[in-house]
Amino acid sequence: MYKILKYSFFDLTRSSWSYVYFFFYLLLGITLLFLNNDLSTAVITLMNVIIMIVPLIGTIFGVMYYYNSREFTELLLAQPVKRSSIFLGQYFGVAISLSLSLILGLGIPFVAYGLFKSAVIWDFVMLLITGLFLTLIFSALAFNIALSHENKIKGFGYAILLWLFLAVIYDGLFLLSLVYFQDYPLDKFSLIATMFNPIDLSRILILLKLDISALLSYTGAVFKEFFGTPLGAVTSMGMLILWVVFPLLRMRQVIRKKDF
Repeated sequence: MYKILKYSFFDLTRSSWSYVYFFFYLLLGITLLFLNNDLSTAVITLMNVIIMIVPLIGTIFGVMYYYNSREFTELLLAQPVKRSSIFLGQYFGVAISLSLSLILGLGIPFVAYGLFKSAVIWDFVMLLITGLFLTLIFSALAFNIALSHENKIKGFGYAILLWLFLAVIYDGLFLLSLVYFQDYPLDKFSLIATMFNPIDLSRILILLKLDISALLSYTGAVFKEFFGTPLGAVTSMGMLILWVVFPLLRMRQVIRKKDF
């Protein structure tokens, strides 16, 4: 698996899309620091961008890489190599490449600006950690979608639909349910519903780290009471890890049964 991961990673580093992704975050970080003298404000603005852009790029890039490398993958399948090693190597190659673009693109301008001398360094670290988790999660979901659909148009369509549902539609349904059932106790429901969406869970963790959970009104108090505790922090990180593990387990199951 390591050789395939290494090949996929270096193949992606030669891709123009990787450089576009890197320079996007580099220019974004430089622009935010130029417009805002306050690092805390820049981190909050970055949160709104990362929460939406990272899942979208991870989903599209994962699907695109799988379909573009399908002929090479079929060649590897004819060799005495385990199927799981091939696809997991490709997945980690994509995820690591995107993660490095995110870390370097944002890290270079913030470090040059004097991040290590600022009190918001841990807020920035939490932002990067959630960005890494979202990259791993949505890259895995993208590979699951691509493996389940041979047709490229269907694969891209379902990938965009998945991102749209988790980033936009899910929040709308969640808010509607809170309004409709406002006469009932919704504390546990709010916590459980948040954990079933990695984007919402990441957003809550960053807001609580930045200590601006008051923006969430009633639900903010509920989230702070739970996620602000050590148990809540461990549970939330555990849920993000499960969001990575479960798609990978399903991917291995599909690989074993799929007729290539």
